[in-house]
Amino acid sequence: MKEQVFFGEGMAMVKRDYPDLYEAIVALNEAAYTGKVLDYRTQKLIAMGINAAASDERATKKQMISAIKEFGVTKDEIVDVLRVVLLTSGMPPFTKGMKILGDVMEK
Repeated sequence: MKEQVFFGEGMAMVKRDYPDLYEAIVALNEAAYTGKVLDYRTQKLIAMGINAAASDERATKKQMISAIKEFGVTKDEIVDVLRVVLLTSGMPPFTKGMKILGDVMEK
């Protein structure tokens, strides 16, 4: 993981009030994002797909922005991720993901 960026809003409280728990989460996050076979870019695309499949608009948007900014991920690559979301999770998460992508690309 490049830096400790968490998409859950509750993490600020965890960091402030439970620093031991926060450090354990950071360590787990770093271990998870230090892949043995898949690189961080690929893991980022997978995370984007999982968030889109869960219809988590905020996290999906942040993952898209981060992937574009950090790795130069293209619109077509994100659409490929969303195609998998369509196949595995159905039309509502797919169309929500496409709307988010449209909003991100407008900026």
